Amino acid sequence: MKEERSVMLRHMPVKKLLIKLSIPAIIAMLFNALYNLVDTIFVAWGAGEIAIGALSIAFPVQMIVLAIGLMIGMGSASIFSRAYGRNDPEAMRRSVHTALGLNLILSIAISGLGIVFLDDLLRIFGATSSNIGYARDYLFYILIGLVPFSLSVVLNNLARAEGRANVAMISMLIGALVNIILDPIFIFDFGLGLGVTGAAIATVIAKTASFVYVFTASLSKKSTLNIRLSQIMIIDIKMIGEIMAIGAPTFIRNTLGAFLVVLINNLINVYAIGDPAIYISIYGVINRMIMFLLLPGFGLVQGLQPIVGYNFGAKLNQRLHDVLGYAMRLIQGYFIVIVIISLISADVLFMAFSRDANPYFISYGARAFRLISVGFIFISYQLVLSTVYQAMGYPIKALLISLSRQFILFIPFAFLFTYFFGLTGVWLTFLFSDLIAGLLSFAIFKYEIRTLNRKIA
Repeated sequence: MKEERSVMLRHMPVKKLLIKLSIPAIIAMLFNALYNLVDTIFVAWGAGEIAIGALSIAFPVQMIVLAIGLMIGMGSASIFSRAYGRNDPEAMRRSVHTALGLNLILSIAISGLGIVFLDDLLRIFGATSSNIGYARDYLFYILIGLVPFSLSVVLNNLARAEGRANVAMISMLIGALVNIILDPIFIFDFGLGLGVTGAAIATVIAKTASFVYVFTASLSKKSTLNIRLSQIMIIDIKMIGEIMAIGAPTFIRNTLGAFLVVLINNLINVYAIGDPAIYISIYGVINRMIMFLLLPGFGLVQGLQPIVGYNFGAKLNQRLHDVLGYAMRLIQGYFIVIVIISLISADVLFMAFSRDANPYFISYGARAFRLISVGFIFISYQLVLSTVYQAMGYPIKALLISLSRQFILFIPFAFLFTYFFGLTGVWLTFLFSDLIAGLLSFAIFKYEIRTLNRKIA
């Protein structure tokens, strides 16, 4: 079984291989994003539109923990894939144990500090008098469940790295389905009637169920991860640096994403006319819809990563060239489709998040979302390029690609556009950051393809 996965990564036609590895990740991402949408809809119906803002306020903490899990998971997966490609079982084993031990330590630390400084975090994250109570109820329980959530992210990346994309898919499906089933039971009055608190508890239970499955699968004899429970806390100090360097672009991208949520929440507090809570809720809905629409694209590049890592490690440049071209065509087509869907369906989408069909909430939210969605079409090159550099073990290049949108462009644009256009400037910032970063990534991607062509020739 283990040898079959190596043969698959080395010899299977790359188009078929990419589809084989990507479809499970795409399905898992879709369900993961769907439960985030459903979670938000249930909160809106159970507690009203203002309660959605609680999820937006708490979101940065979840993003930071996800960032840590992805940094360690993708960093160790890159090391694992390349070691797998050159048949180095010792490096494979050390990468797995180091990843699990490091992640366990960091997630416990963040959970503890978050609980101690909970109210301070909420105020920094932009909570208002209207939504801080909801945010406190939600975030407290999310912090309790950070450890299994973060560990499942690491193990899902490692499962994909060894060619077991179905394991990662099933893990995420379990979490999504459990959360969707439990949400109405915990939130609404016909069940436990816990409101926002119920949504958080349901999420923690779902994340734990997801972790239990992927951890059990990773301990099986079918896995090449070779996890030994007695060695989970045996950490290779030298390998930590490589894991964190390779995973740094993902960590920075997601951490900056968390920072940008905080920034936007606070800019809304400054520039909103009247109570800013409704606009923070609108932004919370937009965030969830962006995740739902973009995550399948992330699923595609997750399927791409082990192919790039293995074939780069094995110096199979023709396969590398072919899979990059095919992946780019697929992801470009996908983003074009979702832009069209977003422009046509924005009003209908926002109606689902309004318990009382609030006309201002729906019309303003749809207008803002349409403006943002135009920029999606420029994300494809940035997404593929950053993933490829990580898989090849080029962290600085991947970092610069990630920073181009979420730091170098977004932050100055946010202050500039809000100064001139008020609250509308927040939505314009998304559009122009995606546009310029996408064009930059397009030029760099074309350069890398030409470089590969020279190696093949």
